[in-house]
Amino acid sequence: MEKAQYCVARILVTEEIADAGLEGLRQAGHTVDIQLGLTPEQLIATIPGAHALIIRSATFVTAELLDAATDLVVVGRAGIGLDNVDVPAATRKGVMVCNAPQSNVVSAAEQAIALLMAQARNIPQAHRALVEGRWERSKWEGVELFEKTLGIVGIGRVGKLVATRMLAFGMRVVAYDPFVTAERARQMGVELMTLEALMGCSDFVSVHLPKTKETIGLLGKDMFSIAKPGQRIINTARGGIVDEDALVWAIENGYVAGAGLDVFNVEPTTSSPLFSLPTVVVTPHLGASTKEAQDKAGDTIAEQIQLALAGDFVPFAVNIDATELAETVKPYLGLAEHLGRIFTGLCGAIPTNISIAYAGELADYDTRILTLAALKGLLGPVVSDSVSYVNAPQFAAERGLTVSETKTGEAQDFVNLITIRSAEHSLAGVLFGRRGEARLVMVDEHDLFIPPSQFMLVVRNDDRPGMVGTVGTALGNAGYNIENHMTGKSRQAGTALMIICTARSVELEVVDQLRRTPGIVSVHVIDCETCR
Repeated sequence: MEKAQYCVARILVTEEIADAGLEGLRQAGHTVDIQLGLTPEQLIATIPGAHALIIRSATFVTAELLDAATDLVVVGRAGIGLDNVDVPAATRKGVMVCNAPQSNVVSAAEQAIALLMAQARNIPQAHRALVEGRWERSKWEGVELFEKTLGIVGIGRVGKLVATRMLAFGMRVVAYDPFVTAERARQMGVELMTLEALMGCSDFVSVHLPKTKETIGLLGKDMFSIAKPGQRIINTARGGIVDEDALVWAIENGYVAGAGLDVFNVEPTTSSPLFSLPTVVVTPHLGASTKEAQDKAGDTIAEQIQLALAGDFVPFAVNIDATELAETVKPYLGLAEHLGRIFTGLCGAIPTNISIAYAGELADYDTRILTLAALKGLLGPVVSDSVSYVNAPQFAAERGLTVSETKTGEAQDFVNLITIRSAEHSLAGVLFGRRGEARLVMVDEHDLFIPPSQFMLVVRNDDRPGMVGTVGTALGNAGYNIENHMTGKSRQAGTALMIICTARSVELEVVDQLRRTPGIVSVHVIDCETCR
């Protein structure tokens, strides 16, 4: 990944995180700045100078906060949900957002099951009556789970665990999830159906969806009005997916028998019409509140933060369009970015379309991260804002650049080959030798073999004697030292191409002189700081 140099970083922590993970960050040399209970205004005042921000669910990362976060590299959410983070705004700013998606799935699933069973047997209500001196056996008669139907709304990581466990209770499990195939559901022992059908046949409904524009208010009056009589609703996902006012209406009017809720539209909350309904069981967002989940979340997010600050691949980054970095792919990140920078120099501007071809062993792997690296290199010299793996696709789209990938298992003379092409230009590179040193092996359909340099001239000329001397003399007279050079033959007869590496960038006056020289077809200046 991107090699940001943050050997010593300030990491701002605004909520309680297991100390084991934070200690690992301290041992890596970072400063862990724990400031709990900050108001939004205090957080905006504190965020400048922080390279990383670690939060849970109570801290809101807004566009305003991100504007104030002048040094921020990464936001880490110690948990799953990201509805308190403005991910699009972070992406525009080039700030990575990562979470710990697997840290609390078991705890969240067990919380849903606990609320489901509390609903089935009225355990909290019976407990309250007994400790208050009332022996109410008949009043709190429950129902068996065996052969009842459980409807799971969202059968992702948590929903799948709930399904697996409740199948063991002898329940029939049905599910609604537009992103899961019927075949995949069958493999889990679950029947996939529409939400309306699920509401009409389920004795219990358990919600396990992320909170998005599409899911807010998903279970409202229209769904409750078609609910199977006696249905009970469980929500341990996010507040707002179940319309709380509609749920009160449904319970009071007999459409729904009861509910078990761990999450609410506004949190924290200690007052709600739901609290006065005797068949409603509530807990204060305890889904991830187990020692095991807290330890996992803290450890995981600390690992992700440390990877981000080291410039390494971050597997749980949510706003990077790559989820894998194989060991075979990793060494090629620097090459792909360097090729992108050189390609911008060849084109003189951002092209409209490019294709990136991966040949050899690379073709067997997920190469999206390499494409992001090439885009970062290509856009970096001409975009005023900082370009990162996070925002490179957005900058490309804003500038009308479309990118396509192709793969082939055959790389001819090389183990692996990366080639970038536009309508006018082409460029290819490899890693060579035991140390994996970069080499350019093709420029504008001319074959060669030369290490890329920060300062290069790409000169295309008529294929005739004396051209190398002409260019060398012009550079020498202008005071430029040639550190390396190579000529390449065209794959079609008629022209040759020179790559000349210099100690410093060649001034435009000298470049213009070369362009006016008889026999010179074109001259491109490659400056991998500016690629002008």
